[in-house]
Amino acid sequence: MHLVTNDDLTRLLGEQEPPFVSIYFPTQRTYPDRHQGPIEYRNLVDRAEDSLRRKYPDAKVRPLVDRLRAFADDSAFWDREQSSQAGLAILASPTTFETFGLRNPPPERVAVADSFLLTPLMRVAQSADRFHVLCLQREAVRLYEGNRDGLEPIEPAGVPLTVTAALGDQLTRQRHEELPGGTSAAEPLGVNVRPGHPSAGDDAKLDQERFFRAIDRAVWERVSRPTGWPLVLVALPEQQSVFREVSVNSHLLGTGVDRGPGRISDRQLLAEVWPHVEPKYLARLQQLAEDFNVARSRGQGSNDLTEVARAAQGGRVAFLLVEADRVAPGRLDPNTGEPRPGNAGDPEAGDMLADLAALVLRRKGSVVVVPRERMPEATGLAAIYRF
Repeated sequence: MHLVTNDDLTRLLGEQEPPFVSIYFPTQRTYPDRHQGPIEYRNLVDRAEDSLRRKYPDAKVRPLVDRLRAFADDSAFWDREQSSQAGLAILASPTTFETFGLRNPPPERVAVADSFLLTPLMRVAQSADRFHVLCLQREAVRLYEGNRDGLEPIEPAGVPLTVTAALGDQLTRQRHEELPGGTSAAEPLGVNVRPGHPSAGDDAKLDQERFFRAIDRAVWERVSRPTGWPLVLVALPEQQSVFREVSVNSHLLGTGVDRGPGRISDRQLLAEVWPHVEPKYLARLQQLAEDFNVARSRGQGSNDLTEVARAAQGGRVAFLLVEADRVAPGRLDPNTGEPRPGNAGDPEAGDMLADLAALVLRRKGSVVVVPRERMPEATGLAAIYRF
C-alpha cells in the first residue's frame, strides 16, 4: 500500500467497467483497538454488498464481494498498516483493487456507483500544501514529498543519492594517483606533499561543491520544475550555506532547517519543516481566493454547482477549489453534467462534488482541496474559468 499520487488519480479516473466500490474508514493505531479494523471493514463490505445486489446481477457481484471479503483475512496487512495510518481507502471494481493509507482519519463512507469516489484521495494528491524536503549531508541525500499531514520518502529517477553516484570517476578522493614515496592523492598528504599539490581538505571541499551542484541540478530538473512545489532544505548551517550559493532552484525556500538530518524521525522532520512551508501555503490559498473573486466579478467564475458543472462539461474550468470532506449527495449526469441530488447515507447516492472534481481533472483542469476554514465560499466550491 502507498500514499496516493496524481498518477494514481489519473489511472483511477480512466475508463473501467462498473460497478465501483469505494470504502473509507478511520483506523485505530494502538493495541487492542486496532484489531477491530477487519471487523469494521467486514461490516462496511456488508453494506456495499447490499447496495450491489440491488443494482447488479450475481455474476458481477459475487467475484467483487469475494475479493473484498478475502482482504479482511490479510492479517499481516492489518497489523502493519493500521499501526502506521490514521485511515484506509479500499477501491474495487471488476478490474481494479487498490488500497491507500491516509494520515488523517476520513469520515466512514461506502459508495457503490459507476465511478470511484475520489474526493478524500484528492485531498492528499491535489492539496495546495504539497512540498518537497531535501535532507542534505556531505556525501548523501534523502528526498521526501508530503503535505502538512505526513511525509513519504521518494527516490526519483535521475537523482543521485550519494556522492559516488553523483560524481563517479570525477570524485577526487577516489583517484589513486601514485605520488613519489608511495602516497596517494586519496590520502591525507601531510608535510611530504609535493609543492603545488592541493591538500586533502581542498579535495573534500571540491567534491562537496561538485556533489551539491549535481544534486541541485537533478532535483530541479526531476522534482521541483515538474511539480512547482516548494523545496525545504534540511542541513547543517555550513552545508546550507554552500548549497544555497550553488543552487539555481527557484522553488528552494529562503529558510530551512539548520540541523543535520542523520538522526531524525519522519514525524519530527515534518514538525520542523512545516513552519517553513505554511506561510507559502497560506499565501497560495489567499491568492486563489482573490483570483476567484476577481474572476467572478468578471463573469469568469462561479460558486454554483449547476453552473460550474455545465462549465466543466464544456472544458471551461481552469481551477476548482473544493472544500475538504464536504459531501453533496447525488450524481452529475455523465452526458450533460446536470446535477442529480441524492439522499445522504445511501451508498448509491454518490457525491456530486467528487463527480465535479473528477470531471475537471479529466478535462485537464486543476483541483485544489481546501480546508473548510480557508474555503472562500459557503457552497463548498469555487471555480475559475478558462474563458
